[in-house]
Amino acid sequence: MLYTANQKYDQKDVVMKNMNNEDAVLVGTTLKVYRYALKKGKPIGIREVQRALKFSSPTLSSYHLSKLERAGLLRQTNEGYVVDKVILRNLVRLRRLLVPRYLFYSLFFATATFIELFFFKPSVLTREYVFAVAVSVAATLSYSYETARIWLKNRI
Repeated sequence: MLYTANQKYDQKDVVMKNMNNEDAVLVGTTLKVYRYALKKGKPIGIREVQRALKFSSPTLSSYHLSKLERAGLLRQTNEGYVVDKVILRNLVRLRRLLVPRYLFYSLFFATATFIELFFFKPSVLTREYVFAVAVSVAATLSYSYETARIWLKNRI
């Protein structure tokens, strides 16, 4: 396809505006609706969203679903709304479960700390060994904190 210079820049502007639009849309209640649609993994209806997220009326769930549809994150089918674009900033999807990505780092450093303490323990403690264990423990704690913070922040 041939584009003029202005058309090419116009397309880039549309893509950039769409990316900013997604950031602006995925906040508050709309983010909860989007996360619910991701977790469900199948078409969802307006009343289903209303009941699951305890909205006061179907109009409210319809508003948020259409907002996500305008942003290009959901699309409407005959069966209901389905996720059209997956955006998971700090989360990894494992089937129907959304897990903070820091959980994997936390588990890695916890395992490394365990191995250091029980399998690589020298007969005489050295500064290097103590430093290595301290770094592993600090990494485990910091990633565990981030995992808990994200998990609690994004809870539905």
